[in-house]
Amino acid sequence: MEQGENKMAVMPVGRLLVNMSVPLMLSLLIQSLYNIVDGVFVARLSENSLTATSLAYPIQVLMITVSVGTAIGVNSELSRLIGEKNFRRVTNVAVTGLILTVASSLVFVIVGALFAGQISRAMTPDEEIATLCTQYLRICMVLCPAIFLETMFQRFLQASGRTMLSMVSLIVGAGTNIVLDPILIFGYFGAPAMGIRGAAVATVVGQWLGAITAGLLNTFLNHEVKVRFKHYRMSGRIVGRIYRIGAPTMVTNGLPSVMVAAMNAILMPYSSTAVAFFGVYYKLQNFLLMPINGLGQACLPIISFNFGRGDTDRINKVFRYSIPATIIIALAATAVFLAVPGALLGIFSASSEMLALGVPALRIISVTFICACVTVVLGYCASGLGNGIILMIGTLIRQFVLLIPVAYLLAKFAGIGFIWYSFWPAEVVAVVFMIIATGRLKRSPTQ
Repeated sequence: MEQGENKMAVMPVGRLLVNMSVPLMLSLLIQSLYNIVDGVFVARLSENSLTATSLAYPIQVLMITVSVGTAIGVNSELSRLIGEKNFRRVTNVAVTGLILTVASSLVFVIVGALFAGQISRAMTPDEEIATLCTQYLRICMVLCPAIFLETMFQRFLQASGRTMLSMVSLIVGAGTNIVLDPILIFGYFGAPAMGIRGAAVATVVGQWLGAITAGLLNTFLNHEVKVRFKHYRMSGRIVGRIYRIGAPTMVTNGLPSVMVAAMNAILMPYSSTAVAFFGVYYKLQNFLLMPINGLGQACLPIISFNFGRGDTDRINKVFRYSIPATIIIALAATAVFLAVPGALLGIFSASSEMLALGVPALRIISVTFICACVTVVLGYCASGLGNGIILMIGTLIRQFVLLIPVAYLLAKFAGIGFIWYSFWPAEVVAVVFMIIATGRLKRSPTQ
């Protein structure tokens, strides 16, 4: 493909969204699937093991948050520069992104090696659960550079429109994890039975293979984004542009981690089963709503690329096609949660106590999916126009500013069965904000 013939410039917008979003949707569904597989096999060990991984999950989300935040900032900048055909700066941005992502990962390596035990015990007073959480968390953190590298290389591919290659690398990593999970957890085929440690090892081995695959695909098949260190100099201006999008994205993606930790703190005094349920819910929600993130991640480079070209007509078409698609996907996810909540929880060997608590909770929360999905996609579109603050504020509203105080008050004064209604006001206020803010941004995009 010639540089002037990039599909983001010439392919009809509706077809382009399908072409770029479907591989991303599949990638994210597979990624979410292996998180679910972890939970399924760990649940067979014990409910305490499942609770331990639920407590560790916010830290894993935080690592992904930092890696994705940096990578999205790089993605947006690369797509814009490719649209401008400024390929010398494309190389400079790619190298800068790689340096930033390696440096970020080393912080988590050090924290995991030194403080995994303290982090686990800060989240639960139960010594058995804390020990299991420490075993799982330390491995995931010390070997985390893989997820940072894998994410960055995948964004290099996405920035030039090669979402299919990005999907290939993720399938390699996720497939490896899914295959290794039962082998390493239970000791099949002569392997040692490692228990919860086996789940962690399967995860990081998959991440490393995914990172290697994505790096090789970039080296040999991505002709627009090259990593060359010769004559490279770090530029504060480039770092600033990356984090103008990346920093708000980190806050945005990190909020679920904070939200889950805060909800766990509210739920733990009532029952550890409630904590285990909320971890299961979050995995299920991520799995069923991953197509929304795939669609949003496709919108971002398309809008950034055409923003660089000054093509407002194609940008407007992205909005016109993506929002109806978002609503359809959200309705499908809502229908599944309303129809078969018990079956969804049964995947995780849910106890009768978890079913009694979780079935009505899933139905209550699922009512908000349309609002949540529209908020997410509009946020990606705003980031493509150079403004990451809008998505950050919308996410703050829906996952912290309103959600946590309302959840606390409902738990305290109405009981744990009513805590799930806290999602309703949070999601409605957030989507109203996003519609107003994104509409204004379209009329005067960030330069």
